[in-house]
Amino acid sequence: MIQGEATVVKNAGSHYLLSELPAWEVFPAVLRGKIRLKASEITNPIAVGDRVRYQTEEDGSSTITEILPRKNYVIRRSTNLSRQAHIIAANIDMAYLIVSLYFPQVKLPFLDRILVTCEVYGIPVTIVLSKTDLYRQEAGEQIEAFRKIYEGAGYRVIQTSVETGEGVADIREACRGGINLFSGESGVGKSSLIKALDPSLSPKIGSISTAHLQGRHTTSLYEMYPLQSGGYVIDSPGLRGFGLVDLEKEEIAKYFPEMLRVSAGCRFTPCTHTHEPGCAVKAAVEEGLIAQERYSSYLGMLEEDKKFR
Repeated sequence: MIQGEATVVKNAGSHYLLSELPAWEVFPAVLRGKIRLKASEITNPIAVGDRVRYQTEEDGSSTITEILPRKNYVIRRSTNLSRQAHIIAANIDMAYLIVSLYFPQVKLPFLDRILVTCEVYGIPVTIVLSKTDLYRQEAGEQIEAFRKIYEGAGYRVIQTSVETGEGVADIREACRGGINLFSGESGVGKSSLIKALDPSLSPKIGSISTAHLQGRHTTSLYEMYPLQSGGYVIDSPGLRGFGLVDLEKEEIAKYFPEMLRVSAGCRFTPCTHTHEPGCAVKAAVEEGLIAQERYSSYLGMLEEDKKFR
C-alpha cells in the first residue's frame, strides 16, 4: 500500500482526479464513505483545489482518506432558500471573476455577492471585463463607469478580448506559479479565455442564447488545468445564483472595502449604514465617494439575509 498527499484537480460526482502538484501526473480516486457523511450541509465534501491524503492499494485503486485544512475556499448557497451550501473551489491564490457588460449583461448585485464571499475567506480578486471588442466603441462610457465603481472599491479590473488578445498576456503572467479560479455567469467567456491563455487546453466553449442573452451551461464539472506558461486554472460551471453563507447581516458591510475604510467615522457603533444619523458610509455615498450601485447591492444583501432566516 502506498500513501501520499495530492491536490484534487477534477470533481466528477463521487469520483475525483488527483495530482501531486507541482507534478502533473493525474490518477483517479474515490472518497472514503465516513468523510462524505461528516459534511451533510455541504453538497460536495471535497472541492477542486483541496489538498488530500490518499492511499493506493496493490491493485492500483486509490482512496481519499483525509481532507487537509484549507487556507481558503469559495462557497455559495446551493439554491435560493436552501440550507445546503456548495464549495466552488479551495486553496485559491487568485480568483478571476469574469464579467461582460453585454452578451450577457453583467448583474452587479450578483458580482458583489461573489466579491463579498471572496473578502470573507481572504481570497484576492481580479475582475476581468471580457469581450470588450464587441462593445468598446458603443459603450466606452459604460466601461469607464464600471471601472470607476470597482477600482474605486479597491479591485483590479482588466479589460480583455480573446479576439484581439487584449489583456490576455497580463492574465497569463499573473497566473504563473499559483492556483487561479475562473468564475462568473454562464456565457461570459471563461472557457474561451482559458483557451486563449493556453491554446493546448480544451475547456468546453458554448454559445450565447440570443433569446435571453444568457449563456448556456457548457462546463458541468469543476476542473483544474496546468498552464504551459506556469500556474494552474480552475474552470467552474457558469453560475446563475450566488447565495451568501454563514454571514451575519451585521458583518456584511465589513466586506465592502470602501465602506470599511470610512465606517470608523460613523457616530454610532455598531452602525447598519441604513437609517442612523451621522453615518459616514451614507455621507460617502451622497458625496460620490462610494458608488451608489455598490451601496444598493449592500442594502439588497441585508434584505436577502432576512429571507434566509
